[in-house]
Amino acid sequence: MQLTAPELEILKCLWQQQPLTGKEIHQRMESLYGWSYSSTRKTLERMAQKAYLSVETESNKKIYTALLKKVPTMASFVKDFSERVLEIDGALPVAMFSSSQLFEQNELNELEAHLINIQKNKK
Repeated sequence: MQLTAPELEILKCLWQQQPLTGKEIHQRMESLYGWSYSSTRKTLERMAQKAYLSVETESNKKIYTALLKKVPTMASFVKDFSERVLEIDGALPVAMFSSSQLFEQNELNELEAHLINIQKNKK
């Protein structure tokens, strides 16, 4: 899976607080990318089609929840980035994520396990 930068930002929003309405997600995307509401809506539709998000309708609002789990998704994303962009072909030290605001301490242990597992499966 190769997430686009906007898809990752939407997931990060939802991992911090979910569910969120399309309007709440749009407010974040508008400040980051200067997007119109239709751009946000189209991205959310594509993400739902890819099974990255679930969508429910309440009244006239669409409510989104992340279907992708944060730690395994980030482990795959980081490993892919390190190999494709940085050309690192080996284990990644989890210590590099210790000051990340995205991960809680218990999630760092889970992240380390996922990164090790990805490396083992690659061999």
